Amino acid sequence: MPPKASKSSASSQPLNGPALTAASSASGAASPPREKPASPSLAKELAVLKSDIIQAVTSELTRALTAEFHSISRDYHSKLQTELQEMKSELLRDNASLRAELGELARVDAKCEDLEARSRCQNIRITGVPEGDSQFTLSNSNVSELLKEALSLEKSPLVDRAHRSLAPHPKPDGPPRPIIVRLHYFEDCVRILREARNRPRITFSDMNLSIYPDLTSKVAKARAAFNAIRRKLRSMDGVKYGMFYPARLRITYKGESREFTSATEAERFISTMPG
Repeated sequence: MPPKASKSSASSQPLNGPALTAASSASGAASPPREKPASPSLAKELAVLKSDIIQAVTSELTRALTAEFHSISRDYHSKLQTELQEMKSELLRDNASLRAELGELARVDAKCEDLEARSRCQNIRITGVPEGDSQFTLSNSNVSELLKEALSLEKSPLVDRAHRSLAPHPKPDGPPRPIIVRLHYFEDCVRILREARNRPRITFSDMNLSIYPDLTSKVAKARAAFNAIRRKLRSMDGVKYGMFYPARLRITYKGESREFTSATEAERFISTMPG
């Protein structure tokens, strides 16, 4: 009777034949297959395809964005043009309204200037009378007597009121403020100013006086622009000149008279005159 084979010896025997092939197939199925490296031609085709896709996407995005930008730009330009046109129309209306208001303001200013000048037509200004002088007290009667004596008038003019100008009180060494005199009659005002123009000097009780019409500040400023020219005319022989209301300088030379409202034009004219 043959001996029995043990389990340990049977299991330790090597596999051969079909059993080995089956085992090898089982182990190969368990491990993943190796990837083959891409060929150079395939890599080149992929790069070209990628570049084409990027170029196509970029071109499409550029076209879409450009179209959107042009659409927005047209809308914005149209809206901006409309707003600018509305602003222009509004500015034109405001400009026309402002011009009308300025014209009205100029007319009102001219009326106010005329009313102020008319209210001063019977006023005169006297300069050179010291302030606080014990020999002369400012009163209507004293001013009337001063005008009569200084200008050798036949009778004393009727003075409605007399007062110093409203300028600040001068310093001790400063010039005195002018005296503004309101005359009752316009004829007296005209006669006094005429006599003052015809006299080279006006004196009264050791006082050197000057008498001028009481002009508005606007007219006085316009006349002051001719002061330098008038000083030149005084030193010129054969030349006569005079200031006329409101601010017109008349120059008479060799029988020919010319009037100027601009100091520059008057300066240009006298520069052509001899000596």
